[in-house]
Amino acid sequence: MRNFFRRVMRAKYWLATACSVLLLAGCAQLRYYVQAAQGQYALWSDARPIDDWLGDPGTDPRLKARLEKALLIRRFAVQELGLPNNASYKNYAALSRPFVLWNVVATPELSLRPIQWCFPIAGCVSYRGYYSKADATAYADELREEGNDVQVGGVPAYSTLGWFSDPLLSTFINYSDAELARMVFHELSHQVVYVQGDTQFNESFATAVEEAGVQRWLELYGTDEMRQSYVRNNARRQDFLALLVEHRKMLADNYASKTSTRHRRAEKARIFAHLKSDYQKLKERWGGYAGYDRWFAEPLTNAHLSSVGTYHDFLPAFRELMKQERTFVRFYAAAQKLALLDFAQRQQQLDHLTRLATLETERAAHADQQAAAAQLAP
Repeated sequence: MRNFFRRVMRAKYWLATACSVLLLAGCAQLRYYVQAAQGQYALWSDARPIDDWLGDPGTDPRLKARLEKALLIRRFAVQELGLPNNASYKNYAALSRPFVLWNVVATPELSLRPIQWCFPIAGCVSYRGYYSKADATAYADELREEGNDVQVGGVPAYSTLGWFSDPLLSTFINYSDAELARMVFHELSHQVVYVQGDTQFNESFATAVEEAGVQRWLELYGTDEMRQSYVRNNARRQDFLALLVEHRKMLADNYASKTSTRHRRAEKARIFAHLKSDYQKLKERWGGYAGYDRWFAEPLTNAHLSSVGTYHDFLPAFRELMKQERTFVRFYAAAQKLALLDFAQRQQQLDHLTRLATLETERAAHADQQAAAAQLAP
């Protein structure tokens, strides 16, 4: 009962803070904050402790198995990765929709720079989240009418940065063991280190934690089949990312050119057509794997590619930092020090770590070439 009242008071505090912001906002912002508050409250209200689900004879046995696996992953996150031992991911909510929310991302017609929205807790980010797809689509239509490129994408999970007890959700509970672990490790990482307004830093850090965490998880609990599947899926993920980065670079060069607006529009259409064609070739190389088809569900726009690299731009830097620090706890402390720097200083440090990682990769590749040459020598 004490925990219940504590959660109610926290919800009231959050809603009071939101209300103070609403007094300064227009009608459109008012509607947005109201749906956000209602959506978060509904999510929190629908969640029940995992033990309740496990003890309920009406719970599907398949769901019980996934929840038991999630509890094992949650304990592993604390004991092996040093992630927060709080109430997050110890409750479960069954939603009647495929995603917990839908993000709207927008850019100008001839630019890859995403429009920014600023919020009291998260800071400035390049998306607006809606708990209703209809609401997200309606706002996307408004942005399109203003001449922007827009993408609406479903989101299976997100982090409230420790403000609330983030629950496990039906939107991702049936992921494979490795992907479920990836999701939990990533979202918990945002509760360890988070910098308002620096999405590249936040997502690259969390991706580094999830990557190292899943590797350790598979070492201890994975089968050979699970490890092979993870390697195969990760290779596809890297292939797809490389494809997007390549075409983002082509678009950036096009928009930076001194050519006419008409020419840049035509070149933009040609690049997106090229992207679709190259993706089909990639699928053939994968043996027909269609896991990324959903990415092409809407007509391609700049908004699809504006955030490509956000999760990976500084990933080599954080890998290098983790290698230097050797343990997760020391790695978190080092990342926190970077988080306390101003933006320019933080970028400088991350650029330095990236250069070190690049040099190490080049040395390893050179060593492999020498070893191969030695084997071929008479």
